[in-house]
Amino acid sequence: MSTPMDPASQSTAATLRTQARAAVQRGDAALAEQVFAGLLELLPTDAEALQFLAARELERGQTTRATQRLHAAAQAQPGDAAVLHQLGAAQVLAGDLQGAADSLRAALALAPGLFVAQLRLGAVLERQGLPQQAALAYLGAMHAAQANGRWLSDDTTAPGLRDAVKHAARHVAATRRALFDAAIEPLRQRYGRAELARVDHCLAIYLHELPAPLPDPRQRPLFLYFPGVPSQPFYPRERFPGHTRLEAAVALIRDELRSVLAGADDPLEPFLGTPSAAAVAARLLESTGAQEAGWDAFFFYRHGERYDDHCARCPRTSALLESLPLVRIRDHAPETLFSVLRPGTRILPHRGVTNTRLVTHLPLIVPPQCALRVGGQTHAWEEGRCVTFDDTFEHDAWNHSAQTRVVLILDSWNPDLTEVEQLAVTDLVAAIGDFNRAASSP
Repeated sequence: MSTPMDPASQSTAATLRTQARAAVQRGDAALAEQVFAGLLELLPTDAEALQFLAARELERGQTTRATQRLHAAAQAQPGDAAVLHQLGAAQVLAGDLQGAADSLRAALALAPGLFVAQLRLGAVLERQGLPQQAALAYLGAMHAAQANGRWLSDDTTAPGLRDAVKHAARHVAATRRALFDAAIEPLRQRYGRAELARVDHCLAIYLHELPAPLPDPRQRPLFLYFPGVPSQPFYPRERFPGHTRLEAAVALIRDELRSVLAGADDPLEPFLGTPSAAAVAARLLESTGAQEAGWDAFFFYRHGERYDDHCARCPRTSALLESLPLVRIRDHAPETLFSVLRPGTRILPHRGVTNTRLVTHLPLIVPPQCALRVGGQTHAWEEGRCVTFDDTFEHDAWNHSAQTRVVLILDSWNPDLTEVEQLAVTDLVAAIGDFNRAASSP
């Protein structure tokens, strides 16, 4: 426990601090160092003095002494992320990589937006022989910096950091390439590289190594473009023979839907997310009448997660869906649901994530004045008749009636992918998802 200072000492300390800060502002580092040293004699744990003196010692290569001072500053100010960041930088210079990693992680836990600290952490992890962890740290640093308008170009990057930032970008690119290559390499070994040629091209496009050869300007996938397949907004019905079973069962599916809608509880949820996602809804929905716009869903699967209670509530619909060759990718697909578009609601133009899978609608309740438009081509839903489209084309939908419109939505593999390509895309997308989730974790 520190001994309280007498009033005279407090006054002296305040005067010294003022003089030191004034010297810093004038650019007189030598005088500031001298005055801060005097302040430290009065206040041995003063974090400001310890940090300044440590910085001067680092300039002279006195890493051991500087690190000791910064340890003392961190103990005096345990919640100060800037002190921990400076300590981590000093530990790097002193060769204490594990200590630096610990200090930088502690700083980032307190202030996740310290993108320079995260850049330094990436460099430490790389020197420790942890390339994947380094890539995640580098990527987090770049995302945080770019979100603040930094590191977008040389002009937005501090000169002293430009080489480090460019190195980080190269390391991320090489690590992602190695990880995603490894995800599909077993299939290359099993089936031959020729069978995976389009997948390799797809990966090169995703990694921005090659431009996407989009044959139709209306088509722009948000995530993954698969080259070498026909580009068309709507797909012929005969390409999906399994959908005839859905159409044959439309009456029983509709009965289960009506039971859900008539239930005392409300099992529907906003398709675009929780009510807190109102900003997203505002960008994608508009009301064409007096009633508030609404797009709700009753999910059987979402992002590959099965809604067991919902499946049990509609057992025949669920069994039919399970019997179809849906896209199944861990944490991504399938996505199957009753899509409920409220009266007077328009879903504004938007695009989907990948042309490796297509979207099918089985219309169940379709009042007049309801339609879907894909790539500029308008399709009026017909109850009981499936329609399949590529949602990477800009598309929108509307319900201008005074009644609710409901379709059953499911996803299917693009039939122009081979079975081997479907396996490869499954493994590739799962690997990309794993890496991206790790990169976004604290």
